[in-house]
Amino acid sequence: MSRQRGFALIAVLLVLAMLGILGAEFAYSMRLEATSVRAYKDTLTAAHLAEAGVEQAIREIAGDVMNAVLAEDGSLTFYNRERLELKRLPRTNVPLGAGQFSYRITDEEARLNLNTSPPDRVERLLQALGLEKSDRDTINDSLQDWRDPNEEHRLNGAESEDYYLKLPLPYRSKNSNLDSVTELLQIKGVTPAIYYGTAGKPGLEAFVTVKSPGQVNLNTASCVVLRALAFGDAECSAVEQARRDGPYTTVPGQFGGRGLSLTTRTYRVEAEGIIDGQPRARLTAIIQRRTDSAGDNVTVLEWSGIR
Repeated sequence: MSRQRGFALIAVLLVLAMLGILGAEFAYSMRLEATSVRAYKDTLTAAHLAEAGVEQAIREIAGDVMNAVLAEDGSLTFYNRERLELKRLPRTNVPLGAGQFSYRITDEEARLNLNTSPPDRVERLLQALGLEKSDRDTINDSLQDWRDPNEEHRLNGAESEDYYLKLPLPYRSKNSNLDSVTELLQIKGVTPAIYYGTAGKPGLEAFVTVKSPGQVNLNTASCVVLRALAFGDAECSAVEQARRDGPYTTVPGQFGGRGLSLTTRTYRVEAEGIIDGQPRARLTAIIQRRTDSAGDNVTVLEWSGIR
């Protein structure tokens, strides 16, 4: 009898242990599911917040803007037709609903257009970024090979048969102009470190475009881009100093013939959605103002998530 009671006690203990394990597993699964649902919700909310940032940036771009100037803090300052500075809308940690959004507006026409720039300008740009000559030669020749219509590679370049089709994930050289600057990551010599930058140092993507008419806006161009246009250090400093007093209204004579403009229609907006103080979603959009019979309107030329 006592032996039967002992077996019964063991059986009860085993059942209770199994129930405890099942309960713990169920509780863990529920917590995991709740965490996943919350993460999905936060990501979705952050994406909408980032979109709100882009929309507020469009609101600034679509205003009574005649000129833009690159301010000392690296932000764009807009001026109206009377050359009066326009008040900026809040751009950092703007509260909205369950989170915040931040955005940055930059002038796409302050960048060097890779589809229209000759190799010597690209060379000077890469040099201004501090790249070694071997890297500059590889990127410059490979870029020209990527864009030209044939399969004959330059000395330091690359085409389909000799390089791209031999990669672990093979693809062909495009043999036409770039549709997006992100294509640079497919071109021989352009590493993620060169493209994105490292340790707070901007990469190639910050200074190039394929969406501008080709001229560079003197009022917003960085010294890196100005050096690509054969500006010296003293000239760059003079431009930065003059812009503190407002936008250029004419291109100074000594800068003539270098492919410069004074206004812009194309902007890059980089926005992020913030939840609990952390960026959970990022968007980049290239926006262009156009004038037609109905007046000014805004067109999105490119829209994508960024890392």
